Amino acid sequence: MPPFNASSSRLVLASAALLLLTSACSGGGSEKPGSDGGGGGGATSAVEHTGREGDGWTVLHYSMADTDLEPFMVADVNEIGVVGSNDNLHVREFMDRNEGYGDDELLDQGSWVGGRILDIGQGGATEVVEDLGDVNSADPEVLARFVAEGIEANRAGHYALIISDHGASWPGIGPDEGSDYDVLDLAEITAGISSGLEQAGVDKLDLLGFDACLMANYEVASAVAPLADRLVASQELEPGHGWDYTSLQLLADDPEATADELGSEIIAGFAGQAADQGTSDTITLSMVDLTQMDAVDEAVAAFAAAMEEQSTDVAPAVGQSEATTLAFGKSPDQSQDKHLSDLGLLATSIGESAPEVAEQADALVSALDDVVLDSVEGAGTAGATGLSIYLPPVVDLADPAYADVVSSQEWRSFLDSYYAAGEAIPDEELPTFTDPEAGPEVTFDDDGSITLTGAYDPAALDNITEATISYALVNDDESITYLGEEIADFTDEGGSPTASGNYDLTFLQIDDGVDSAYAYVDLDLSEDLSTAFFDVPMTYYASTDPDQVDPQDALLSLVLDVEAGEFVSETIYLYDELTGGYGELAPDPEGIIIPDVLTIGADGEQVWEPTSDVGLYSDTANLTYEFVPLETGTLLQADLTVVDYGGNASTLSSLVEVP
Repeated sequence: MPPFNASSSRLVLASAALLLLTSACSGGGSEKPGSDGGGGGGATSAVEHTGREGDGWTVLHYSMADTDLEPFMVADVNEIGVVGSNDNLHVREFMDRNEGYGDDELLDQGSWVGGRILDIGQGGATEVVEDLGDVNSADPEVLARFVAEGIEANRAGHYALIISDHGASWPGIGPDEGSDYDVLDLAEITAGISSGLEQAGVDKLDLLGFDACLMANYEVASAVAPLADRLVASQELEPGHGWDYTSLQLLADDPEATADELGSEIIAGFAGQAADQGTSDTITLSMVDLTQMDAVDEAVAAFAAAMEEQSTDVAPAVGQSEATTLAFGKSPDQSQDKHLSDLGLLATSIGESAPEVAEQADALVSALDDVVLDSVEGAGTAGATGLSIYLPPVVDLADPAYADVVSSQEWRSFLDSYYAAGEAIPDEELPTFTDPEAGPEVTFDDDGSITLTGAYDPAALDNITEATISYALVNDDESITYLGEEIADFTDEGGSPTASGNYDLTFLQIDDGVDSAYAYVDLDLSEDLSTAFFDVPMTYYASTDPDQVDPQDALLSLVLDVEAGEFVSETIYLYDELTGGYGELAPDPEGIIIPDVLTIGADGEQVWEPTSDVGLYSDTANLTYEFVPLETGTLLQADLTVVDYGGNASTLSSLVEVP
């Protein structure tokens, strides 16, 4: 067998795939090849699939494990081994491992470094199809050849491809750390799969899955629609355990199982495993009928065009909806926030607030309802509609690379008009507190908290998107160190617009049983106020980095049961600055995490800096969390801020001494 050629031209491959996709999407209104007619309400196409033989399934599992998620992916393949292959199901595995994470044993292969292609048999027995050595799993030609040869060697009635690694939505999936942190971007994902299917003589997959964060995204679904009947992916960050691959037992037991049945089994297995692991509060997973994505594309285009045409009138509703709609991949550090809004909830909110585009919004929600066949959500993701869409609140936070996403063309044009409307807000309509010199009114409440209140100019009322309260320690060198931020209220009672926010005068302290450190928190609440969600920015140092020369950005996600007063979930996610992807930190009890806080110097310079010289062990099982009252006499700066859809802000600040 010839070796994988990782140096082949990606441009040629991408160009060929683009022609293939264009052909698949055109044709004078002819139907896309459709679903297999399984459960969930999907449409059945009159076009027969090509490249099928007999019944049963071939499942191709592509583990881009040359990354810190390797231990989780090894565990996933060991789950696959529990099912194995039989007359009804053949499973082929691509596993690329990293020398820094390669101690866990995978089935009967043990531990190794580099890439291997394995056929997984009964009882977890494996056969090495090819030892690839040092291979770039983010090369689309490597993916293409794996798809082509996996299908050619194991013809079946149905085909599924599942790709695992860090996910970043439309920027793609990856990285491959051993190949200069290369990433499979969205164009390369479609190119690799398209080329592989073409080589194998197969028109499309029955199911395409991304066992990764954030990939249930409109831009992704639209791009991969010609490649598969069904897409299974998550809108939100995925916990490290990922999917429960014993769900494949369905296929081993029933050669006539449909793609819809497989998708629903994967979703149910994921939900069950999340419940067992204590991660169910923030999960999402949805199955999308890609054969109906044309209708969603048309609805998104019409909605975007209507908003662009009336951008000045609609922009306030867009900004207010963006600020309040369920979002995914959030971070207190806006440069690391993924700016992904739930598409259905966003359209619903805009349509309710802007009657000019209500018809188009309703049509989009209806089209989305039709394509999302099954899904699961947690308390923190309640109401998720199955797909996200990219919507940075201001142009300064928009990623220039979005211009290269083919499936974003109409939406990108709307975004340009939205940002232009924000930049054109007249000076007299900018948010302005009416008495900035006096500062906010500060009230000490009976429960030991403080409330800040301030009135702002009515001319800005229609443009305001959100209000926040933030609080900072005042340091001896005149710098301030922020402890957190949370949502405040803004109202127009009696024709006098006011904003108000409450702070309970506590700070989050994290303890590992040896040391403790205080932390910055970004607080959000579920709609019924029963669950609180805290995002805590951190820096992580692996246990293999004792000199702490390789800091990694991390985010601690905490879920609090408000009534019980107990934290019910804790997950540390690592952020990859090069790829923009997130993934759960693999267990590393001897690693070090250090909470980061935002400090603003007397000269106005802003920096995120550590709150501890020694840090805490990253053994989440031993971490405890407590909101500790600030000491009497502590001097705080409390800020009340209102922001409009153009990103313009006005802030009232007050120095407060803790009583």
